[in-house]
Amino acid sequence: MSTHVNRPTPADDERTRRWRLVLGGGDADGTGRALTGTDAAMDGALTALYGRTRQPDRAGRDRAGRDRSAGLGASAPSVVRWLGDIRTYFPSSVVQVMQRDAIDRLGLATLLLEPEMLDAVEADVHLVGTLLSLHKAMPETTRETARAVVRKVVDDLEKRLAGRTRATLTGALDRSARISRPRHRDIDWDRTIRANLKHYLPEHGTVVPERLIGHGRASRGIRKEVVLCVDQSGSMAASVVHASVFGAVLASMRSIATRLVVFDTAVVDLTDRIDDPVDVLFGTRLGGGTDINRALAHCQSKITRPADTVLVLISDLYEGGIRDEMLKRVAAMKASGVQFVALLALSDEGAPAYDRDHAAALAALGVPAFACTPDLFPEVMAAALEKRPLPIPAD
Repeated sequence: MSTHVNRPTPADDERTRRWRLVLGGGDADGTGRALTGTDAAMDGALTALYGRTRQPDRAGRDRAGRDRSAGLGASAPSVVRWLGDIRTYFPSSVVQVMQRDAIDRLGLATLLLEPEMLDAVEADVHLVGTLLSLHKAMPETTRETARAVVRKVVDDLEKRLAGRTRATLTGALDRSARISRPRHRDIDWDRTIRANLKHYLPEHGTVVPERLIGHGRASRGIRKEVVLCVDQSGSMAASVVHASVFGAVLASMRSIATRLVVFDTAVVDLTDRIDDPVDVLFGTRLGGGTDINRALAHCQSKITRPADTVLVLISDLYEGGIRDEMLKRVAAMKASGVQFVALLALSDEGAPAYDRDHAAALAALGVPAFACTPDLFPEVMAAALEKRPLPIPAD
């Protein structure tokens, strides 16, 4: 009588390996799998950050007697080595998440004040936010390195976003500028002919233009004004970074006059720095309270042509100022002709926390408040410039 033995397949072995990496080893993981080589190094890097997952005793140690605290220590050299390890074993997107967790879980933010740390990290939007919150405390030896890190992230974002933004908004400006009843000298014959090809009369060899399209008025001066009013409270860090990049892109377009205002309980107008997003970012101070009403009052005072102005408020709407005054100000600006856009966030981070009562109050005024990704922002601005419904993403 023969006995059949079920041997593990390669797929079974791979599943066991993955479960072992997830569970972290020890008697409780149930896999009985030992790790070697690269797997052991990956497991060590994960354990250094996330520690053990088993229930600690009252002394803070797991039931096997090991200290549950992560193993990075508080010294820059050990963290730099760990950063090198995770960049070796994990893809960039995972490295960025692990860096963020290390800063949040282990209180490593102050180590970012050391140049060797900044040279080792994977630069991303979240790291920029952390650096900006620390930059007042940075020693001189670190500031140039920090600016280089921020510059790299800003340049990468600009390469990704600038071309599409300019193309989308140029099209929107062109469409909104066309004149439907132009004088003879203002007729755009190329567009007029293309728009009336269906009225071609073959027997006469001509097109009868039932609709005349005029050249836009862009050559006569700036037609549109955009005001970016950005909440710089700590939770809005990624939005501040993206807004600074978009501000520079908008400012580079001759047909748009762009103003950039950041605020907490105070208001800072950074329009004179708008051409350089890095200067803008180092002119902010992340954290603190919020006074949206004061910020909107400043913006309102700078608007000279309401009917040609788009104001974009980027805030989670946690108002620390006078709520009723803020809402009255929004209503007054809308009544004067300002296109008002409220973005709860300008980032890729998903649904943000926000003040739902204030969002509902804005919606009642005809100003829907929604989170916007950087990729959607050009479409939102194009719709606002053309005064058509905004492309609000589904929840």
